[in-house]
Amino acid sequence: MAIHLYGIPNCDTVRKARKWLDAQGLDYIFHDYKKEDADPARIAAWIEAEGVDTVLNRRGTTFRKLPEDEKASIDAAKAVRLLAANPSMIKRPVVEHEGGLLVGFDETAWSAALQ
Repeated sequence: MAIHLYGIPNCDTVRKARKWLDAQGLDYIFHDYKKEDADPARIAAWIEAEGVDTVLNRRGTTFRKLPEDEKASIDAAKAVRLLAANPSMIKRPVVEHEGGLLVGFDETAWSAALQ
């Protein structure tokens, strides 16, 4: 399985992750949410594997601007709906690889998983 990197190209963390992958000589396929949207089935699988709190970026501007009723009681189904409609609320980057899933950029975790 190839490495699939999901994110937004102008995100600093995604840029750092792409630079790290390039420096390691690892080939990857980049999925740009701005051009290709976010697949609800894929988001559901990420949430099932890692949990809502790992996949949902509550610190970002998009989440903070949501009405209070949207922010309240976010279960898996509600998270999928919100994230599919607002991909910028997905913690970035997300990497699917042969060994599993990585959410967010942590060089130590990435080194252990991808090398």
